[in-house]
Amino acid sequence: MSRRLLPVLLAAALLGGCGVPVDDEPRPVRPPAGGFPTPAGTATAEPDGRVDEPLCFVQGDGLAAVTRRADGLPGVDTHLQHLLAGPDSGERERGLATALPGTVVVAGATLDGSVATVDVRQAGEETGRNDEVLAFGQVVCTLTQRPDVDSVAFRRDGQPLEVPRADGNVSSLPLTAADYRPLLRR
Repeated sequence: MSRRLLPVLLAAALLGGCGVPVDDEPRPVRPPAGGFPTPAGTATAEPDGRVDEPLCFVQGDGLAAVTRRADGLPGVDTHLQHLLAGPDSGERERGLATALPGTVVVAGATLDGSVATVDVRQAGEETGRNDEVLAFGQVVCTLTQRPDVDSVAFRRDGQPLEVPRADGNVSSLPLTAADYRPLLRR
């Protein structure tokens, strides 16, 4: 019987030595200086419940990020539709444009984990546009500013699509804003 009791007593002794010491009375807890940090890449709502909706447009021969205020961050496909609609009048007055219409024909977008997959259809040959790098950069830079998207993959007819990066290389792997960093205006 003493052999069976020994492990129980040993476990009780070990567990009794663990833990946080108990104070005799409650003590105040002070929050960290500067408030609580927000995890990187998370959207924060203002007191009125509105959030930032980031979009990337073309400015000159590069990309410029803008922020619109929205009632809530839309789904990935809706967010992409807002990008496809192009800059509003105020943004156009600031010299912003889009390379998307006629260059990249977007059929929709889905989110799987933290990868947004954008379905692309073949653009017509009559468009005369040759700024695909900017067009794909707009999509990648817009969607990767979302807190729920780390990278963007493109596909056509269900197959991975090779798209141009800012360095002139093409990739069928998911892309990030870093792939277009040389094009971003500060």
